[in-house]
Amino acid sequence: MRLLLLEDDEVLRDEVAGRLRRAGFGVDEVTTLSDARFQIDVTAYDCLVLDRTVPDGDAVDLVSSLRATGVAAPVLFLTARDSIAERVDGFEHGGDDYLVKPFAFAELVARVRALSSRAARPPTTELTAGDLRLDPLRHQVTRAGVLLSMTPKEFAVLEVLMEEPGAVVSRSRLIDRCWDEVHDPASNVVDVVVWQLRRTLGAPDPVETVRGVGYRVVSALP
Repeated sequence: MRLLLLEDDEVLRDEVAGRLRRAGFGVDEVTTLSDARFQIDVTAYDCLVLDRTVPDGDAVDLVSSLRATGVAAPVLFLTARDSIAERVDGFEHGGDDYLVKPFAFAELVARVRALSSRAARPPTTELTAGDLRLDPLRHQVTRAGVLLSMTPKEFAVLEVLMEEPGAVVSRSRLIDRCWDEVHDPASNVVDVVVWQLRRTLGAPDPVETVRGVGYRVVSALP
């Protein structure tokens, strides 16, 4: 699972990111709201771990904006402010959980794991993008009503891409979700599978490369 961590305190950020990675999460780190917004715009995260107070503002404003634009990733706020009013404010702006500093790292990991699990898409939900249909329960993909035959790895990559049509999914996130073994994100394992997937899906190509970032499935084709 992929997380975004917003924390401007370098020592705490390194410690939190390290603990989360050791717990099995992929973690992208940012220090400002503007960088967080950019990352969220190009990556589909399973959970957002956000320090409320950073140099360029209050993270509740970011979350409020995200909710208004349809971003549903669960949010865990980290804060040194422990008043009931602060907590209520965070929840009213779209936060899902609150952790007051200083906190136990074991509790942080448990809360992130719980949020990510609750937010996970039900496995029986059919995914659609344009004329593509993916059924996770039956492990079937059709295009324009025609059943396609593909490898398990192609299916896994397509499923991640179709969870949020139009959202860019990074290579590192695809590796986290689709490969049990460890791979360097700079390797070409993802590109090879995407090349195979494109051949399977046929024309017009629904998989778009976002250079330097990753891939996305377009929901509307010319």
